Amino acid sequence: MFKLSERMERIPPYLFAEIDAMKNRKIQEGVEVIDFGVGDPDLPTPKHIIEAMKLAVEKVERQKYPSYEGMLKFRESVANFYRRRKGVKLNPENEVVALIGSKEGIAHLPLAFVNRGDIVLVPDPGYPVYFASTLLADGRAYEIPLKEENNFLPDLESIPDEIASRAKIMFLNYPNNPTAAIADKDFIKETIDFCIDRKIILAHDAAYSEITFDGYRAPSFLEFNNAFEVTIEFNSLSKTYNMTGWRIGFACGNSEILSGLLKVKTNVDSGVFEAIQEAAIAAMDGPDEVIERNCEIYRKRRDLLVEGLNDVGLDVKKPLATFYVWAKVNGNSIEFVKRLLDITGIVATPGVGFGKSGEGYVRFALTRDENTIKEAINRLKDFKF
Repeated sequence: MFKLSERMERIPPYLFAEIDAMKNRKIQEGVEVIDFGVGDPDLPTPKHIIEAMKLAVEKVERQKYPSYEGMLKFRESVANFYRRRKGVKLNPENEVVALIGSKEGIAHLPLAFVNRGDIVLVPDPGYPVYFASTLLADGRAYEIPLKEENNFLPDLESIPDEIASRAKIMFLNYPNNPTAAIADKDFIKETIDFCIDRKIILAHDAAYSEITFDGYRAPSFLEFNNAFEVTIEFNSLSKTYNMTGWRIGFACGNSEILSGLLKVKTNVDSGVFEAIQEAAIAAMDGPDEVIERNCEIYRKRRDLLVEGLNDVGLDVKKPLATFYVWAKVNGNSIEFVKRLLDITGIVATPGVGFGKSGEGYVRFALTRDENTIKEAINRLKDFKF
């Protein structure tokens, strides 16, 4: 009876919702499913963060409407975190904005700067929200392929001049979801210069910046010369501190871009519950051993899963960051995932769900313990790839 708007009709079904439906059908059939699909950490939120939340939620002043930009103390903690972890100096007054998870800010950014028909440069494969938020702002998504032969980095020279000259935003995400690729310093410098020359907002999604292995440190794009001219960087406590359900993140960087994003926020949503902000302050001001411990757990899982997948016939490389493993498969990735689930009870994510250039790959999330990973590898021994 009620017809969706044309812009909503152009947005494909959200990938993870479809995977959940497939998984639930198998569970109803009595299958003990091993889920490597959605990137939701199985590790608990550290106790000192939970305790900070317990104390904060009883404070009457935290039960009122929060400010849109976030508590100054929260923004100061973000600035301290970036100085400590990245060597980046942020002004908490106007270069940091609190978000209800980084997804919220990413989704709102095109609404602030994109007019009907404007172009947004979107990585393919990539986090589906980049594409969807562009369509919701009546923009046009121009997909930049991330190819294995280019280390899953976009080839900026391949973007036609007439497209680049009309682009308003470029979304990038390194360390990358879903490919687990990393960006080297030369590429980051090239990208910043590319966006400065063409007056493009560089929107960097750094949600996985702290999940790194083997001595690798993921740089903030804001570390580089002139980056503040065009860059807004989104980050989140979800993966860093196992706080996906808490919905707390932030954007930082160019104050003019942040001001535009904040104008959208003030009109369509509210600020972050201040008790959660206090918990986030405890997280960011707390010991970095929390992050190091997470990374060591994921490293052990990575080694176990990658070695096991290679042993049973998949072509997989060890990632230096994120808690994802990106595996090349034969044929259609959706059909592969369906067959994998039907035969083994294992859930993976089809690469094509992140964009057409993701075809031929599947993503495994390192969000299951070592015993579960061993069980999964054992099930895969008789699976025909």
